Amino acid sequence: MARMTGRRALFAVPVLLTVTFGVFAVAAASPFDQVKAYAGTAGLTASQENLDQLRANLGVDQPLVTRWWNWLTSALQGDLGDSSVMRQPVADVIVERMGWSALLATSAFLIAIVLGTALGVLAARRPGGWLDRAVSSAAYTLEAAPAFWLGLLAIWLFAVKLGVLPAGGLTDAGSDVVTFGQVASHLVLPAAVLGISQMPWFFLYVRQGVMDALAEDPVRGARARGLSERTVLLGHGLRSGMLPMLTLIGSRVPELITGALLIETVFSWPGIAAATVEAATSVDFSLLAALTVLATAAVLLGNLLSDLLYGLADPRVAFDG
Repeated sequence: MARMTGRRALFAVPVLLTVTFGVFAVAAASPFDQVKAYAGTAGLTASQENLDQLRANLGVDQPLVTRWWNWLTSALQGDLGDSSVMRQPVADVIVERMGWSALLATSAFLIAIVLGTALGVLAARRPGGWLDRAVSSAAYTLEAAPAFWLGLLAIWLFAVKLGVLPAGGLTDAGSDVVTFGQVASHLVLPAAVLGISQMPWFFLYVRQGVMDALAEDPVRGARARGLSERTVLLGHGLRSGMLPMLTLIGSRVPELITGALLIETVFSWPGIAAATVEAATSVDFSLLAALTVLATAAVLLGNLLSDLLYGLADPRVAFDG
């Protein structure tokens, strides 16, 4: 495990360097003017001399490689630069929003795993039954449904029509104090929508894995020895059927990040994903570079986690990746 983790860490270095350089290359090729975006309406009437001075202050008048290298060396020293859209250091933006994004992503992932596993086991118990057909049809439908559409539908139903849950934000309108009760109620819809959008893959993997496990000779032998169906299903079928799902955990991280981008925007959730959208639309490349590196690191860590979990769950797997 230690050797594999070390090799993955070494592999992550060139990946992260390439990603950061790619962000600055896109910034250089972008038709959007970062200076005018920073100046806002004042840039419409500012003189060319003032715009050139602002360009020099922001460092965007330097060559691509120079800008990338200056940002990289500063980032390695803990200075990620200043966000032009947030008007504060990038590190402060990340620290302020990281916790809310982690809360939303963790809640959604738990919903997806628990719901997908439970439904997958129940569907695999009687393949072709009414529950299997109903949940499988719903899973394939949800696979094709965009996360933002599910979010808008949930807002229309639960916030507008029924009025049982808030439509968005972190706290109630007009409230200056963040309380546990308000955050919990505002978390329900975005976490449920994001979790349900990720659930179909966990359901399909568990369903197929448990079905395959129940058809194996050891399970038939367990049934022949008179073990209860519950023991066979949970003790043998689920244990073997969960192994393929462990590899899914890491591979779903990119989709979770993409879904969070949409969900946080739809529900006005003050997380990292929402800041990424603001950085992209406002041409804030200092913030966008840091957030892109953060998302890439999350994907790499997710892949490493899935491999470690699979290796720990199945002793036959060697940690040689």
